[in-house]
This record gives sequence, structure tokens and C-alpha cells, in this order.
Amino acid sequence: MEEGTKSESAAGVDGATRLLELAALAAQLESEQVAIEANELAERLAEGRFFVACVGQFKRGKSTLIGALIGESILPTGFVPVTAVPTVIRYGSTRSARIRAADGTWREIALHELEEYVSEECNPENIKQIAGAEVFVPSRLLATGMCLVDTPGLGSVFSGNTATTQAFIPHIDAALVVTGSDPPLAGEELALVESVAQHVEHLIVVLNKADKASAPERAAAIAFTQRLLAKRLHRPSELIFEISATERLEKRGPERDWGKLVDALQRLVQDSGRELIQSAGERGIQRLSEELLAIVCEERDALLRPVEESEQRIATMKQTIAEAERSMRELGYLLMGEQHRLSDFFLDRRKAYLAITMPDSAQQLEAALRAAPHSLGPSYRRHIMHQAQEIARSHITPWLRPEEDEGEKQYRLVARRFALMGNDFLIKLAQAEIPELGRLLHALDTERGFRVRSEFHFQDFIGIAQPASPLRWLADLCLGLFGLRRRIDRDAREFLEWLLEVNSSRVQNDILNRVQESRNRLEAEIRKLLHEVSRIAELALARARKTQEEGAPAVETELFRLNAIEKEICAIRNIQWQIE
Repeated sequence: MEEGTKSESAAGVDGATRLLELAALAAQLESEQVAIEANELAERLAEGRFFVACVGQFKRGKSTLIGALIGESILPTGFVPVTAVPTVIRYGSTRSARIRAADGTWREIALHELEEYVSEECNPENIKQIAGAEVFVPSRLLATGMCLVDTPGLGSVFSGNTATTQAFIPHIDAALVVTGSDPPLAGEELALVESVAQHVEHLIVVLNKADKASAPERAAAIAFTQRLLAKRLHRPSELIFEISATERLEKRGPERDWGKLVDALQRLVQDSGRELIQSAGERGIQRLSEELLAIVCEERDALLRPVEESEQRIATMKQTIAEAERSMRELGYLLMGEQHRLSDFFLDRRKAYLAITMPDSAQQLEAALRAAPHSLGPSYRRHIMHQAQEIARSHITPWLRPEEDEGEKQYRLVARRFALMGNDFLIKLAQAEIPELGRLLHALDTERGFRVRSEFHFQDFIGIAQPASPLRWLADLCLGLFGLRRRIDRDAREFLEWLLEVNSSRVQNDILNRVQESRNRLEAEIRKLLHEVSRIAELALARARKTQEEGAPAVETELFRLNAIEKEICAIRNIQWQIE
């Protein structure tokens, strides 16, 4: 055991030393952000800490789960999107907290002030520009180096939250994927899990809020999630733990798989802690060194070219970007016709669905009418209208999933043309003798699905089911007194048909709206990427122009400096882990 501890420490120190060297080189290149990240990762490696991030859709109970794992509720929770910035929970002998500003500086805060900085309510879309937060707690689970990370939930109305979580992926060493039974695994969650799985090997999946679903619902959700993850991640089905974080935090209810979950986390520390620390260091070194090499390449090439040539290249680059903008507009017009085709396509699917569903649901309602208790007209109306609502809901809600799947399939066919076009323009830019842009090639994922979450909610139209009109109440009372319930039964049949018509239409409107909004966001991604390319070149030119104005000796000195830095970066990058 002692030898393992020494080896793990050596691994951390070795990686930390290389990262500190990268931080020093980043400072020479005036890349403040890379220097900050390298120093922080070096500190983490030297202390033997690794990050297990809780990820998932908003309202999954990630903050509550962390509270249950450490034995106390210290993070803000609620029924709306809560977490605004990633919050690291790590071991400390006493409870305390600190926040990091955008410039990388840390500030100690009282624990009760944490919500002011990390919650969506007090810091909406992170308007306070908090780069991160850390909470220190004396938890035995965290005493051996594991840190839990609470990330902003996906799919909330705050798009910045999803972007924040996506940006944190390179820092994740293992993931605690928090899912539920309604829905089991949303499309945006699956995309995130796929992204995380490309960086890390260890995924622990939990089905939270098990107390809110029946045993059949939980079993169906787990089977669905396992099949989907196995298919998309190309690895054996993940073991999924059924838990209720709220019950465990409040120390009530059945334990379910809680003990197994804690054991899995403890085994992660014991069996894979050293590996995770090594992997974190190596990933960080590769990622940060790549950024520094790109900076060196940009600055050196700008120095070697005449300013006029660089200016001409930037003008050509802007012309290519303008061409891309025109092509996107033209493709957009073509895809408007494609979206009309999709509208007709889904309309035909809806008609086919209703042709099957209407008779089935009508039979269910007739059975409900026969079994309905004899009561006064108003009570009877409320009862059978509620039955109509539940029958419609039971048909419409499950139908949303296959429509979403088909919608994503159709959207990918549309979006792929945009993504391929964007990547083609990146290739053109690289072929225009701008080698530093090679790292951006195919940066757009041509297979990514919807970029926005579903907004569909079953509409039960309670005002129609239970009319507030006194005249309707009196009419129903008279019908009930005289045993003439046929009029109410007819209303229920019409109401059921109307519910199915309206909600099935709302499902398809939701799908088509997601196609449109996702396409808009993809266009924005392409524009942002292309203009980022232009910005990189313009900054390199500005620095080169200043040096060239100082004369040939200054240029030679700067080239020598850049070459020396590049050699050092390559040496650090190519060192392999030397751990027994």
C-alpha cells in the first residue's frame, strides 16, 4: 500500500512538473489563460486530486445527490435550473468555500454566501463572471483525492449553462451520469455523455428520484438507457444504480442501490485513482501544449512573411468567409423547401398514428364509461373527462420518443449539409497556406443531433374538462338527476378526439421547431468558427508588424525565441509517463 502511494505521488509530481514548465512557457507567449490552467492542473496533480463530475439534464437532482454523498446539503437546490457555474466539492478539515474570478484570482467567501455566486437565481447565466467555485468539506469519501463537481444542467432555458458544462468536459476525469425515468435519457444528455466518453473511460450511471416512479417505470427506463448507451458508446451496457438522493439525504425510505453506488465510488478511488490522476495530467499536457504550439506557429509565420503578404492573406481569408456567408444563405433558401418537405412528412406520420390511436383510445374510453360510478352530473363529468385526459396522455406521451428519434434523423440529414459546407471552407482556408488552421479542420460535428431541448408538455385543457360556467353545472346536474348521461358521454368522446388531435399536432410542431432552432444554432456555430479563424490571423499580424518595425535584428531575436519555445514545448509534450 505504501509503495502504491509513493508511485501515485511520483506520477502526480512528474505531471505537475511538466505542467509548471508549460505554464512558464505560456507566460512567455503572453497566453494568460493557458498559464492559469496549467498552474491549476499542476496543483491538482501534485495533491493527487481528480474530478468526478455529476452531469445530466437540469432537475435531475445532481446537487442533491452530491449532498447525499457527502452527508450534508451545502449546494443550492430547487425546482428550476439552479447551478450556474461548475462547483468543485473537495476535502477540507473544516467547511469553507472560495470563488474564482474571470482573471483567475481566488476569494474566500462564507459558506452561506455560496448561493450568491453559483445559483442561477442569484447569478443568472453567470452575469457575475465567476470562473469557478470550490467547497471544502470534511467528508471521508473525499479524503483520498476524489473531488465531486456539480455542473450546470443541460436543456434549461439558459443556453449558457449548457455551454459552460460543455466547456468543462476537458477537465473531467470520471463522470457520474444522473438520469431519471421521465424522460430516461434526453437527446442533449446523450450527446454530452458521448462527448465525455471520448475523454474518459469511467462512467457511473444512476437513476435518481427512484421514489417518484413505479417499479415498471424504473425497469423500463433502465433497460432503455442501457440499450441506448451500449449502442451509442460502443461499449458493454453500463450498470445503472437505482437511488433516491432525497431519501438518503433525509435518511428515510429504502436504501435501494445506494450502498452499491458508494462502493463503486470507493473502488474508483482505490483501483483507478492513480490512473485517473495520470490521465488528467497527460490530457492536460497534450491539450495545453497544442494550444501553445498553435500560437508559436501563428506568430512565427507572420514574422517570416512581409506585412503586405499577410494583409493580402487576411483579405483573402475574409473574402472566403464572405463566400461562406453567401453560400449559407443560399443553402438556407434551399433548406426552407426541405423543411416544407419535413412538415408534410411528419403530417403523414401523424395521420397514420391517429388512424391507429383513435380507435384504440375510443375503445378504452367506452370501457371507462361503462365502469364509471353513478353520480351526479357534475361529478360524473369531472370523472369521465379526467379518464379522457389520462387515455390521451397514455397514447401521446410515449409517441413523443419515436417522433423525436425520427426528427433527429431527418435533422441530421439537413444539418450534415451545413456542417460539411462549413468544414469545406475550413479546408479552403488551410489550403490557402495557413497551416496553423489545420487543427480546426472538421471541427463541426456532422452527426450531432438536436441542439435544443423539447418544449412539449401534454396539454390537458382542464378548463374545458371542468367548465366553470354555472349554467353548465346546472345542466349537468339535471342530466344526472334524470339519468340522461348520454350528452356528457358524447362530450367526453369529442373531448378525447380533440385532445389527441391537438396534442399530436403539438408534438410535431415541437419537433419542427427544434429542427428550425437547431439549424439556426448550427449556422451560428459555423459563423463563429470562421470568424475565429480570421481573428487568430489578425492578432498574429499585429504582433508581427510591431516586431518588424523594430528591424531585422528584432525579427531574428523573436524567431530564435519562438523556435526555442517550440522545442521546449515539444520536449514536454513527448515525455511519456515513467511510472513503475
